[in-house]
Amino acid sequence: MSGTEGRRPVPDRARKRAIRALAAELGVAYSVAARLLTAQTPAPAEPPRPGFPIGGDEHRAWMFAAREHRTFNARVRDTRLAAELPLGRAAHLATRFPPLRATAGIGPLYHGEGRETALAMLYAVVAHESPHLLPPTDELTWAAELGEETAVDIACAAVDRAARRLLDLDRWQLWVRVEAALTAGEAERDRKVRDPAITLGRELRSTSLRSSLDGTRQILDALLVEPHHCHPPGERVRVGGRPGTVVGAEWEQAGPPTAYRVRLDAESAIRTVPLNALAAESDAELEPLSS
Repeated sequence: MSGTEGRRPVPDRARKRAIRALAAELGVAYSVAARLLTAQTPAPAEPPRPGFPIGGDEHRAWMFAAREHRTFNARVRDTRLAAELPLGRAAHLATRFPPLRATAGIGPLYHGEGRETALAMLYAVVAHESPHLLPPTDELTWAAELGEETAVDIACAAVDRAARRLLDLDRWQLWVRVEAALTAGEAERDRKVRDPAITLGRELRSTSLRSSLDGTRQILDALLVEPHHCHPPGERVRVGGRPGTVVGAEWEQAGPPTAYRVRLDAESAIRTVPLNALAAESDAELEPLSS
């Protein structure tokens, strides 16, 4: 038998050394560094993601433009915030998806003064009831340091979807579960759990959040449709040739949305529309409210 027989191929040994070096440099686990090196391999080109609707809302347009021009340090600060469950991620999403006021006569979307608080409460419920859905700390830390909110979104995908599905519950059931999660959190010894629970418990007892739940749902719908290249709330569409506006989406435990909730221009009721029955309008924008 030759002296070299049985050795691992040189490229494999070199890759392992590179992973160990990267893990030491970044202070992350070996598995995280391995994923980072793998991610550096060019991926197939994907179709462009749909832009988020702005309609005639100049303030929303300005906010999106400002986010696009953030410095790298500003993006890292933002992604670090997005990785802090429950309060930080809620604050990040409420800023990332601002209210849309000019909506072709159907009323505001992504609205409600208590959106951030409602989001944080949903995340607190998920953390209490389904802790296995929380991303590993090292993975979340690594994703945050990239300065790319999409990386944090991927790490938090299961938590985000679980939070959104809570909003499909009967309102009474939802608030019972929120109160139970916050009560349990207030008794935790870990301050990272206890302090947010105390803060949110005060908000629950002093603030009415009912008017913010629709806007909260639309924020999570917009977040979840993005990787599937689907239509976010506020996007103008056609159903059977008739114009309307997406106001929400419906979800299962995995995969793209199963249907859209659409408000047609000539109707006050909201329709549930299958994915294959809906097409984007050519201008893909909301018409501003008539004065």
